[in-house]
Amino acid sequence: MKTGTMQDWPLNVWKLIDHAAINHGSREIVSLTCEGQEVRTSWRQVQGRAKQVAEALRKMGIRQGDRVATLAWNTHRHIESWYGISGMGGVAHTVNPRLFPEQIAYIANHAEDRVLFLDPTFVPLVEKLAQSLKTVEHFVILTSREHMPKEASVNFLCYEELLAGEDADAPWTVVEETAPSGLCYTSGTTGNPKGVQYSHRANVLHAMAANMGDVLDIRSQSVVLPVVPMYHANAWGVPYAAAAAGAKLVLCGPNFDPPTIANMIRKENVTLTLAVPTVWLGMLQHLEATSGDLGALKRVVIGGSAAPRAMIEAFEEKYGVDVCHAWGMTEMTPLGTLGSLSAEAAELPRAKQIDLKCKQGRAIFGVELKLVDDEGRELPRDGVAFGRLLVRGPWIVASYFKGDGGQILDADGWFDTGDVATIDPAGYMQITDRSKDVIKSGGEWISSIEIENLAIGCPGVAEAAVIGVAHPKWDERPLLIIIRKEGAAVSGAEILKYLEGKIAKWWMPDAVEFVDSIPHTATGKIQKTALREQFSGYKLAA
Repeated sequence: MKTGTMQDWPLNVWKLIDHAAINHGSREIVSLTCEGQEVRTSWRQVQGRAKQVAEALRKMGIRQGDRVATLAWNTHRHIESWYGISGMGGVAHTVNPRLFPEQIAYIANHAEDRVLFLDPTFVPLVEKLAQSLKTVEHFVILTSREHMPKEASVNFLCYEELLAGEDADAPWTVVEETAPSGLCYTSGTTGNPKGVQYSHRANVLHAMAANMGDVLDIRSQSVVLPVVPMYHANAWGVPYAAAAAGAKLVLCGPNFDPPTIANMIRKENVTLTLAVPTVWLGMLQHLEATSGDLGALKRVVIGGSAAPRAMIEAFEEKYGVDVCHAWGMTEMTPLGTLGSLSAEAAELPRAKQIDLKCKQGRAIFGVELKLVDDEGRELPRDGVAFGRLLVRGPWIVASYFKGDGGQILDADGWFDTGDVATIDPAGYMQITDRSKDVIKSGGEWISSIEIENLAIGCPGVAEAAVIGVAHPKWDERPLLIIIRKEGAAVSGAEILKYLEGKIAKWWMPDAVEFVDSIPHTATGKIQKTALREQFSGYKLAA
């Protein structure tokens, strides 16, 4: 077979941090740690310490392909261990601490993790789970000696002592670019979580795509604060993309409260930040209560679930911050679409631009999208027809770890995301529901997400969820579940009145119920399964 005359340069993830260390070595990484400290380091220092992690793991007997877990927040030490694990040929398995303890034990055993790096926060959890973690040989606390537990039921190792004396100039392990470098499990809302094993190649290609102008547009001048944790699909790939660009990273550790995040945004001159909508709902309430501002912040990227129109308008009109939807999945490394305005969209009236910003955006280079009906027939990109969303590309999952779930691609290599969506003629995709959450009323589909996002715009509403409940005539009808803002007395009738003219009449919820809390999954999404169980006996009038 004839080939081109270019060099074959394997896309190993450690080349990202090498690039950052060589070309942007002094660029800062600022961390708030579990010990309450603020630590300033740099890409050059992080690269050297990542090599020390790699050497320490080699001495522990970790070999290429072995899984090494992290149970940690976004900090410099997590970044170091993350790069060090994959840099010595291991597989960095980021564990979501918000899963149920039984699920954490399940995925650690399923992954056959040999070492577990953990933040001090999780010492009590790991002490309870240690006997259940059948393959873990070493437990390493990401801290220094003075912050190690005085008494513990587990033989914990100290991270700083583990690194001391190791070679900060040790060579990386060269592996095939198709070799695994990371492992992340789905949130497992139904059944056991499934593992997605990322390759070096997928992560590097994803980082390069993420930094394109119409995607995250991360540059060396950027200051990036990923509120989204590293255990959520590699913090949406930001630690890789930031290294590729040489950007400054700001990491808030275990702190997700709006005052801390807002303070770090202002103090560190953050220009880009990324998180799920629940974080930004709290942030807007904090800013309103304190008459605060967002300093040099230019862009907020929102993913995980849809951002309400009212949230987008508040950020842009009150604080001058561009809001951009992102959509993807653990199975997609994770980015699939970004809501940057196209050249044509930039010429539209402001209201029309907001209409587009409410959608999940256009496919980024490297991701293909299509819609199909229940029979697998492709649907038109007319912005009206909605069906199952399928994806394929070089960083899309081909199979789950250890073959769980069996064959997950169709004959042409398409992966069914489980989302229901529309795609308009300009390529803007909009998620209308999860296939399991769409409300089927009288043979027609109703989007719970669209109703939720409109309801949040009603004064006095803090959070909204919509589920389908049984109806004697129409099979299912929407039930609107509301959390009021503190001190608000908004009524169900007022909320339904607010929705009039904004949705089709037959989409109008049949009832409104007020609750004190709405359950969320470990990744911050509304847990519709729990709500359906809670309201399983709910009766609607015929």
